[in-house]
Amino acid sequence: MSDAPNREPDRVMRSERPEEAGDPWTRLPSMAPATPAAAARAKQARTGGPPTDALAPSGADAPARTADASGADAPARPSGAPVASGAGIPARTPGVGRPAVPGGVRAPAGPAAGPFPPGGRTVAPSPLDPGASLDPHRIHRTLREEFPLTYDPLLRAWVLSRYADVATALTDERFTHGHRPGDPPCARAHVDVDVEALRSVTERTAHVLARRIAERSQVDLVADFCHWLPAGAVAAAVGVPYRDMMRLVRGRAAGALAGECGGQIAVREKALASFLGNVLADPDQVAALRDAPAGLVARAWTESLRRDPPVQIAVRRTGAEVPVSGGVVPAGASVALLVGSAGRDPERFREPDRFDPFRDDPGQLTYGAGFCPAVLLAGFEAEYALRALFTAMPRLRLADGFRPAFTGLITRAPRSLIVRPGG
Repeated sequence: MSDAPNREPDRVMRSERPEEAGDPWTRLPSMAPATPAAAARAKQARTGGPPTDALAPSGADAPARTADASGADAPARPSGAPVASGAGIPARTPGVGRPAVPGGVRAPAGPAAGPFPPGGRTVAPSPLDPGASLDPHRIHRTLREEFPLTYDPLLRAWVLSRYADVATALTDERFTHGHRPGDPPCARAHVDVDVEALRSVTERTAHVLARRIAERSQVDLVADFCHWLPAGAVAAAVGVPYRDMMRLVRGRAAGALAGECGGQIAVREKALASFLGNVLADPDQVAALRDAPAGLVARAWTESLRRDPPVQIAVRRTGAEVPVSGGVVPAGASVALLVGSAGRDPERFREPDRFDPFRDDPGQLTYGAGFCPAVLLAGFEAEYALRALFTAMPRLRLADGFRPAFTGLITRAPRSLIVRPGG
């Protein structure tokens, strides 16, 4: 891709960027309860009000209520509802191990009851609760520890939050109706892809974009680099002129290269922004990765996908009953997979909140392990973004007082990365 005949991307072009809709992997269920009454029940349940049926599916799937051992009413198990993994297992001591009895509703007892009235209930938080866009990790922690299998009335889906369960749901054939780049069905769809050509166009595009912003006093890398590199790489790969790339790469041109994965351009933008944000936020990481070999950059890329995956929630549907932590997901059910929670599960990763490219327990769930142009391009973009930026701007650093702020519910990334190219 030649630098000379192309104009610098400007704000007018950026304003034409199409809105991103829904989950890039598969469409989410409606984000609102089915009826106003359901909305009221969900709100009442989360505020600790009297028992309601807010955590049960609406309509024909709504369970009847029966009395539990304490005399408080509790939902009876309808046909197809999840079954506790063990009967009579005592609840865990707070802060010790995994909970023994998960579920959408748990009756508090003794001091753990806190402010709830006698006979009241604690209710699983929702990944869509207010404030989750800015800080989902507190909600994810509660779900992993206390509610590893719960029904969310806003998502209209059962929710899985632990790494082992989410990893299973992304690969097990009993979970259907999903698409993830790199999974076996995806890998079988791609033929005659020239890997070295993809590498070359990605490297060239990254260096062109980096040179165009190198002389500015201050730059937003999200708007002026991350937004353009994934689109530009695909445009160059399929022969679309740079000036036309935003009009075409999200349509047939991208599909010619990557099939179903053409829509992953927006996901790669967010993943790249998170990666650069994680690296630039720590001067030690900048020093370690400035001239790092490709293998170390790849490890840092994997680590960023684990800690801050671009897709936070993916949806699958069960084709059969599936045992998971704390119960059984019924057949024919929608299941929301909290990829962001799974990546920070302390049962799988040591110090899961820390960005550490050198960790000896790596792993990520954003992409499958099979061959896919979208996966290849994402890795190349991370590697050559660092090389191009540090080559064109050796003293690149975050602007004074700026820290990347990650936001988003379904997809998540920094909205801006304000840097000073000249240090």
